Amino acid sequence: MDVVAVSGASGLVGSRLCGHLESLGVRVVRLVRRPPQNEDELQWSPGQPLSPSLLEPMDAVVHLAGAGVADKRWTRARREIILSSRVDGTRSIAEAIAGSETPPVLVSASAIGIYGDRGDERLGEESASGDGFLAEVCRAWEDAAEPARRAGARVVHARFGIVLHPAGGALKKMLLPFRAGVGGRLGNGRQYMSWVSLDDAVRALVFALDSPGIEGPMNVVSPNPESNRDFTRMLGGVLGRPTLIPAPAAALRATFGEMADETMLAGAKVMPDALLAAGFCFDHPQLDGALRAMLAD
Repeated sequence: MDVVAVSGASGLVGSRLCGHLESLGVRVVRLVRRPPQNEDELQWSPGQPLSPSLLEPMDAVVHLAGAGVADKRWTRARREIILSSRVDGTRSIAEAIAGSETPPVLVSASAIGIYGDRGDERLGEESASGDGFLAEVCRAWEDAAEPARRAGARVVHARFGIVLHPAGGALKKMLLPFRAGVGGRLGNGRQYMSWVSLDDAVRALVFALDSPGIEGPMNVVSPNPESNRDFTRMLGGVLGRPTLIPAPAAALRATFGEMADETMLAGAKVMPDALLAAGFCFDHPQLDGALRAMLAD
């Protein structure tokens, strides 16, 4: 890959991906909503058509843009923003790829929310999708890439689990209460958390770009998911803090509404079958080691 376009380049995953690609000698063109400030930026609007000619120089597009799922309570308006920010942007890029003379590879973000709340059932890329708002969003999100696939482009749906890094995302939100000694399990703590370190998430995206055999769904998760109870225990152990104050399910529902049931209390035991079958090796396969590497002073 010589030239790769990236949407969502300012986000947790996108910013790390851009830096990693550039360190490999790849030219990265960031898709931005404001006027471009240099030749390595390309203005786009997720709700507007994107000219196919703008993607002609690209070998691949990594599409990561989308409104944060857990940033705000899920009102009707917020649910519409979450859905449209994913579907409209993906469709715009996919249709531009479809109109290109030589369609670039499309690696488009998705999420393991597509599987729904599945208890301790082992889930791989071939598993059926589940129920709930997030599952509906993920199905529509992936379907929006169909124009690119029909045009012959290789399309990969990177189904992210919980991406862990202290600089952002779920782990950043956990650190303040856990460091204060008031962290604890969520609900009964039995729900599985399918996680991946930020570094492995970025490496998986680059691996997908360079692996012609990877196509369709690709679970971006560690091969060792943990229950929320065990996740809580390990995080407390790494920080040297007690984890004795649970967050009752009723309190989470009262505070966060429907979002609590689908993001905090739901669980899915998801495995990275496609990555493992293609020969990908995780730098951080175990949670305890991953947390220690991230949180080392």
